[in-house]
Amino acid sequence: MQHLQKHDEHIRVIISGGGTGGHIFPAISIADELKRRDPSTEILFVGALGRMEMERVPAAGYKIIGLPISGLQRRLIYKNITVALNLVKSLFRAKKIISDFQPHIAIGVGGYASGPLLRVASKNGIPCLLQEQNSYAGVTNKLLAKKASKICVAYSGMDKFFPKDKIVITGNPVRNLIISDVLKREAITFFNLDTDKPVVLAIGGSLGARTINESLIKNIEIINNSRIQLIWQTGKIYHKAVKYHTDKIAGKNIHVYDFISRMDLAYNVADLMISRAGAISISEICLTGKASILVPSPNVAEDHQTKNAQALVKEGAAIMVTDAEAPNILVEKMLNIINDKNLREELSANSSKMAKPSATSQIVDEVYKLIEKTLD
Repeated sequence: MQHLQKHDEHIRVIISGGGTGGHIFPAISIADELKRRDPSTEILFVGALGRMEMERVPAAGYKIIGLPISGLQRRLIYKNITVALNLVKSLFRAKKIISDFQPHIAIGVGGYASGPLLRVASKNGIPCLLQEQNSYAGVTNKLLAKKASKICVAYSGMDKFFPKDKIVITGNPVRNLIISDVLKREAITFFNLDTDKPVVLAIGGSLGARTINESLIKNIEIINNSRIQLIWQTGKIYHKAVKYHTDKIAGKNIHVYDFISRMDLAYNVADLMISRAGAISISEICLTGKASILVPSPNVAEDHQTKNAQALVKEGAAIMVTDAEAPNILVEKMLNIINDKNLREELSANSSKMAKPSATSQIVDEVYKLIEKTLD
């Protein structure tokens, strides 16, 4: 850091990728840490047009440029002509972005947009750092691995995907989620909660999870008649359908949102989490030391969410319910855990032990090391 400050020019960093919250939130965490260390750092995000990063990144206070890129269509093969044309366009646009911004480093967090951007950056001799969130590496990161200078991962055994000498185990960068009595009091007001009733926080990732939503809807009367309060992030797609069912029973203890902007408050007030087993969700559950029921999504490469969940179950840090079982047993499990304080405390303590609180800081250390090499 001291060495970098000897140079007159501000550090310029491009962060590329997105598609889901699992890619976007780590990217924003890395940007926030870079800014915290040196407020003069210039940061530019590059995402995919039409994907959620185009909303979330500006909302976090950063500039983003969109590339017209999408993934290959397995079903509608003819659409791949457009995909190929958009890839060529994206490569040309990436060249212009690199030429105009002149970054000292390019960081890829996974997702389509990071492919052309990091490919162009590495061809121009700009060091590239990849951040892989999952136990099973994403397609874009696997393709970029040869070009990367350093690859930051959250799980051991990632040398089956990446060159061993480039890997650093850092854990996943997550939002700065602080658990405190002050924030818990703020959360009670924010969500309009009763202090005498336990709180369950159900989230299906930033886009929602059909099985979790359907399992809760199926048992809505049971939930409404129990003594729990439910904070429920449905995702935009499912919000209308869920509201229809909750409005019908006028459930005062069921608080439904398409997207929770103050997730820090939601974590502070939750006694139990119900969540998919995406890498970032798991990292946040561990960081905040929450008891959880994990429902792995079956629609992911190599069933990696089940592997993520099993890593916690093995340590007594979470309960796992399969996607197929969820409609029949999820709510029953939820009520059992809420009514068993000892089990909740045990799950909470064990999840805390698995946290990697300094992940973002370690990744930024690696960023600075790579920039220093190029400035020498």
